[in-house]
Amino acid sequence: MSHRSALAIPAGSIALALALVLGGSAAPVGARERGSTPADSVAEPVFDRDTLAGRSGKLWIRLVTSEHPSGLRTLTRLFGDSAARTPGVYTALDGRARPFTFAHLVPFSAKERGQIRGYRLGAWPSELRRAVASRYANPPGFIEVTRDNQETRVSEHFRLKDFLTKDQHATWPKYLALREPLVDKLELVIAALGERGIAVSRMAVMSGFRTPQYNQRGVGAGGRAPDSRHQYGDAADVYVDNDGDGRMDDLNRDGRVSIADARLLAAVVDQVEQRHGDLTGGVGIYAANSVHGPFVHVDVRGTRARW
Repeated sequence: MSHRSALAIPAGSIALALALVLGGSAAPVGARERGSTPADSVAEPVFDRDTLAGRSGKLWIRLVTSEHPSGLRTLTRLFGDSAARTPGVYTALDGRARPFTFAHLVPFSAKERGQIRGYRLGAWPSELRRAVASRYANPPGFIEVTRDNQETRVSEHFRLKDFLTKDQHATWPKYLALREPLVDKLELVIAALGERGIAVSRMAVMSGFRTPQYNQRGVGAGGRAPDSRHQYGDAADVYVDNDGDGRMDDLNRDGRVSIADARLLAAVVDQVEQRHGDLTGGVGIYAANSVHGPFVHVDVRGTRARW
């Protein structure tokens, strides 16, 4: 397992490699306009990241598993054979020096006795009993997050470290389950807030991925669900925190921070789901207490849930 820092890859090589993972949809700009001109012979092709950037246009990461042949071919084309064999975080720079990351996931099967390389994960619900639906199947794998790559951007506003479980602070590497649709949905929410005149420079993730062993600590009456979506990498508890004070901002501009601000944020999540039905999921509104300010739970479980 390894981490590779940003590599400057010729734009043509990136575009060709992306064409592999996208089935040709990322061919260099101009190739199709010229009809018979082969993609690999077009001069100075452009890195077309539109189809990788999600609905928001702001995703900066693509996850690759060992069962994803086209993704492995992309890793080989960009970074060499070792990247296709070795899980890790691999970042390429396009012709304008903008990063895009391919995360080759550590397979779920690498987990032994509830941990990987000393990082405690625990047992997923489907390991203890039959999964009630496909969305509760074990995650396909994990991003290996190191001290060196934790700042890697997964989108315009979020980094790998934002979604890490909030424990085992001294243990490295850490292992992260994350789904691109969740990050895409959060970016769409930020954009929709902007449409309402609420500029967002920072959306804080209070809780992202939770390992099952961490999630279990809070299971009980009024606490976490034993099958919480946080364990699958497609849920996050978030609040807007432009001023960096660790609490929700006054989104509705009524002069105070309250659950009304969380309700406004949840309403914007509803708006995003109405526009993008494939990102449907759960939305939960939480009031402030002695530990935290108001926040909103957002997930992409595939079915509508509200609380």
